[in-house]
Amino acid sequence: MPTPTPFLPLLLLITSFVANAGADATAWQLEPAQPTAPAALAGEWRLLHANIGVSAMHMQLLPEDFVLMFDRTDTGPSNISLSDPGPCAAAAAVPNATAAPADCTAHSVLLDLRSNALHPYPLATNPWCSSAALLPNGTLLQTGGFSNGDRIARLFSPTTGWVDLPDFLAARRWYATDILLADGRVLILGGRRQFNFEFFPHDVDATPPLTFFPFLDETTEVDAENNLYPFLHLLPDGTVFAFANDRAVVFDPYNRAPLRRLPTIPGGVPRNYPSSGSSVLLPLRPEYPTHAEVLVCGGAPRGSYQLALRNGTFLPAERTCGRIAPTDANPVWAMEEMPLPRIMGDMVLLPTGDVLIVNGAAAGTAGWELGREPVMYPVLYKPDTQIGARFEVLAASTVPRMYHSSATLDTYGRVLVGGSNPHIGYVFSNVTYPTELSLEAFLPPYLDARLDAVRPRVLAAPAEVGYGETTAVRFEVPGGALAGGGPEDQVVRVTAVAPAFATHSFGMNQRVVGLSVARVSQLDIGVYEVEVAAPPSPGVAPPGYYLWFVVHAGVPSSAAWVRLRPLGAAA
Repeated sequence: MPTPTPFLPLLLLITSFVANAGADATAWQLEPAQPTAPAALAGEWRLLHANIGVSAMHMQLLPEDFVLMFDRTDTGPSNISLSDPGPCAAAAAVPNATAAPADCTAHSVLLDLRSNALHPYPLATNPWCSSAALLPNGTLLQTGGFSNGDRIARLFSPTTGWVDLPDFLAARRWYATDILLADGRVLILGGRRQFNFEFFPHDVDATPPLTFFPFLDETTEVDAENNLYPFLHLLPDGTVFAFANDRAVVFDPYNRAPLRRLPTIPGGVPRNYPSSGSSVLLPLRPEYPTHAEVLVCGGAPRGSYQLALRNGTFLPAERTCGRIAPTDANPVWAMEEMPLPRIMGDMVLLPTGDVLIVNGAAAGTAGWELGREPVMYPVLYKPDTQIGARFEVLAASTVPRMYHSSATLDTYGRVLVGGSNPHIGYVFSNVTYPTELSLEAFLPPYLDARLDAVRPRVLAAPAEVGYGETTAVRFEVPGGALAGGGPEDQVVRVTAVAPAFATHSFGMNQRVVGLSVARVSQLDIGVYEVEVAAPPSPGVAPPGYYLWFVVHAGVPSSAAWVRLRPLGAAA
């Protein structure tokens, strides 16, 4: 557990940072209008690897505590060699004056969280700016990219590595979004100049396999697009919330038609790439399983991309967040303001139900060299706190995370943060924001050592459950007794968290589902068992692998992996 560190007032932190930052310090400064100090428990940053070999443009937590990170393949050699170069090394040994030099480096790495060891994996095709979803069997489906990868579907597991499915995609997918549906299929939607969607696996009854989606055509801008990487969230009734540019619809992917249009988010600010804000589906509550709320934060004013690209004018990023309940009969956006403006931020759902907003910049947009003023301070958003008091500024990082950075929750409740490469290739010197190969872990306030006495530890959990089934999770509390202040079934909660595929400021498929607690029983001194009901339907939680956290007095355990069986599957 982390050792608590006293935090200096924010002004002193900024002064110290600027004094040691060198000639580029002014580019790193935050706006002066900031809170006077971080929160009392402000979290902690730890360096896991100074160099993982690649810049983590894409990141996915996998079952059994692995994290896959990968970049593009057309930037030249990475900083990590293949463990078995094989044919590549043989090709490199044969002189050929006309051929490009053989690249015997890896462009994807697998981190074993248990040992912190890195393992390189070869990539045959280019996944630059691609999308992905974790399939119900635990295999990662990864789709699209650029050049020789734009029509490729790929499957990845730690045992098989990458397996390409050539020409699987019916359209080129670059900056698309993947979402796991209630029936276990994956919807692949959008991408550059692609106003359509398709499924994995292919729908055998569909001819052709593509379905035109006019909402994307309506929301694109000729000179900036501002609707790439659309925000998709599966709603409890199995429909899909789609947000692009500054508006949203709810549609039925099975009948392939929009059901209804939602109000435009106030302010007229684009929120999708390259005006990259971020979005999450807020945690689903067991007492209201059909109610869902979506949060959209950050972005860049309309015109920011063109101004940054054409004349180097970097407009301030957006401060506002919009929150809406698309399941309501008459949804309305409620607007809030973040403590810091942010473009290219990542929003990560935590097992407590809070949202961490991290990475990004305070000016400019996404794109090569188009962001300025890194936002070094993560912000915590507490959705259940009264409006006006939901945001807390946390401890600052020392590493700017700009374009092509990523962040995701891991099994221990940490947030892994990597990437940042606003350049066409890997550039490490003579630039304001060098290519970043390091991997950090941000430890949210609940991992502070001062909370160890109430931190639960999971002793036993089911490997697999079916929808609505009653099951039990056994855990211990170091302090012995449960915290007071209310009934045991309120002091102890269990949350199921779907791991995200993180890229370009959006965590695809991340989800937090609160489980209904029937009772908590004491089995021995400090040992307890909580009886819970698995999620009630695939709309609430699509089939597949989840992290189950026990949360005691607001402090989560490390997670156990639990697979939610597809409907109709044998136990």
